[in-house]
Amino acid sequence: MFVDRVKIFVKGGDGGRGCVSFRREPYVPRGGPDGGTGGRGGDIHLEAVSHQNTLLPLRYHTEFRADRGAHGGPGNRTGAEGADLTIAVPPGTIAADAATGEVLGEVLAEGQRLRVARGGRGGRGNRSFLSNRNRAPRESEPGEAGEERWLQLDLKLLADAGLLGFPNAGKSTLLAALSAARPKIADYPFTTLSPVLGVVEVDDHSFVLADIPGIIEGASAGAGLGLTFLRHVQRTRVLVHVVDASGTSGRDALADFHAVREEARLWDPTLLEKPQLLVASKRDAVQEEDPLPELRRAAAELAVPVFPVSAVTGEGLLELRRAMWAHVAPTLPAPPLEDAHA
Repeated sequence: MFVDRVKIFVKGGDGGRGCVSFRREPYVPRGGPDGGTGGRGGDIHLEAVSHQNTLLPLRYHTEFRADRGAHGGPGNRTGAEGADLTIAVPPGTIAADAATGEVLGEVLAEGQRLRVARGGRGGRGNRSFLSNRNRAPRESEPGEAGEERWLQLDLKLLADAGLLGFPNAGKSTLLAALSAARPKIADYPFTTLSPVLGVVEVDDHSFVLADIPGIIEGASAGAGLGLTFLRHVQRTRVLVHVVDASGTSGRDALADFHAVREEARLWDPTLLEKPQLLVASKRDAVQEEDPLPELRRAAAELAVPVFPVSAVTGEGLLELRRAMWAHVAPTLPAPPLEDAHA
């Protein structure tokens, strides 16, 4: 099961309390205070792990508490610090305070960590209160409480390109033809119920392509599955619109293209600022009324290139791969320069 939004409770460890103690040794009847400070409580971190691609484990385990710090001891002994607690999440996870909506941060790369709850400071022992006016203090501090909050975790998949389109437009079949991914494919709406990632290879390069569950009109307002999954194209570098251009489905390919663009705009206006491609799919099954000429005219007005393809015959797939890579490549970090003295 794919889960991309969960709510969890986190609490940093409480600090240990300070100790009230006086040094007692032979021939030292009035030894001074030697109560130690309590240990600091453990912090809670999120850590990105690449082998995890869903927040499903956190749906059933929703409460996390770090260890508290040990209490201070006599002989000026400081209590041990509480152990930190690390929560494994997929790369692309964003953490926000559920009460205020404040975004605390995100983890994008393998091993990246984000502290989401700080442990409490340990309380001071009576040794810390020694002064010229008070040579035998009997006061100490309790440990500071650890930070606690409810977190809203949202996962936005890290893909270079994203396939958008109505149900049964041919997105899953196209992903399977372009990569080694094997999404569920069937001739009925909403076959794809969760995003599927595939690695596309072209001319000795590779990039990640995401198949987003079919969007319907009203998706930006919560209809269908669109509200749940449109967020997964927010990180992509290029949007690939897929329409059924065979003329066999009874749908208006041009109307579908405009409708999906409008839903994307309503969800996040910046999405339409990304480079866009239009894929006219299922070209192996074209009927007498070919929608391609009309698609080309409308797309030209929007400066969106059109790629007629067939996942069955392979028509246009290489050109599409190269077009997607052309938009992805400039956004990738430059490879490190080789040491000229190596």
